[in-house]
Amino acid sequence: MVWMMRNSWKWWLLLLFAGIGLAGWAVSQQVGREPLVYDDEQKGLQNQIIIYFSHVVAENTPKGLAAQKFAELVEQKTDGRVKVEVFPNGSLYSDGEELDALLRGDVQMIAPSFSKVTELIPEWQVLDLPFLFRNDDDVRRVFTGEIGAELLGMLEAKKIKGLALWSNGFKQMMSTTRPLIAPDDFRGLRFRIMPSEVIEKQFRLLGGEPVAVSFDRVYQELEQHKFDGQENTISNIYSKGFYKFQPYITISNHGYLGYAVMMNQSFWDHLPKDIQQKITEAMAEATRWNLEQSKEQNERELKQLERREDVFLYRLSEEEKRKWEQKFAPLYNEFTRQFGSGLLNEIRGS
Repeated sequence: MVWMMRNSWKWWLLLLFAGIGLAGWAVSQQVGREPLVYDDEQKGLQNQIIIYFSHVVAENTPKGLAAQKFAELVEQKTDGRVKVEVFPNGSLYSDGEELDALLRGDVQMIAPSFSKVTELIPEWQVLDLPFLFRNDDDVRRVFTGEIGAELLGMLEAKKIKGLALWSNGFKQMMSTTRPLIAPDDFRGLRFRIMPSEVIEKQFRLLGGEPVAVSFDRVYQELEQHKFDGQENTISNIYSKGFYKFQPYITISNHGYLGYAVMMNQSFWDHLPKDIQQKITEAMAEATRWNLEQSKEQNERELKQLERREDVFLYRLSEEEKRKWEQKFAPLYNEFTRQFGSGLLNEIRGS
């Protein structure tokens, strides 16, 4: 069993989760042969396919919950023939490592943020543009419709099977020392960002200094006071306790944090057709659940933050949002120059 791990503790964790079963990737090596037989400590269970699903956020976030929901649905729909092992919190790979791990076949599934996908497909930068989506209905139309299918189809050229687009929610601004209301309030401050050309330019337009930091390191660097602000969803802010360090939260809904759920193409191609169909059905159901659940979770946890005396919330007015949009206009002009207006117009419904 070949498994390249950088740290030995990851190896032992993997063994613990896998038990005495063989790694699911071996199925992809069985070209033209029957699937391998796995002993999963279940009497009479044969030919079980194991899928390792690695992600970097907490289990109680929209992505973490959707991953577990998907795993349950797959097991139900395949009568136990397929088992999805979910590894949350970057326990296998950080968000800077997981894409390469998928392409190598070291894991079968990941769900990176849209920003990570732009490293492979620059056109996906459109999804990082600020104020791209007006509301949750807008998001649902794009994620589950023809536009979403078009975006996922772009992954085929990279030997990746695009399965779905999942939601975390709208992003808000956070600060350590003061509310961020007018564009000038960002000037001179240091901001943690996801690695993304569009997001980097967004903060530079505001006069801030963007610094790319992987998600698994954010809490630690907050403890060390390494940056003054960030953008994130309410569910991440609440579940990870970021508000303890950056209590000034501006409800801006200026951007959207979503994920591309993907599978190693070779692994997918070697799955039996009936299993592919069951996984597709489970993913569609999990995606519908995710879109509704993520909206409810962000709303519920926003109310929790509103009750805290040590958190200071400010909601941007429509006039204040327009000032932000004017500041961000060059990002749209640049995207159109690079990639044309077709995809952008499709997403915006114009």
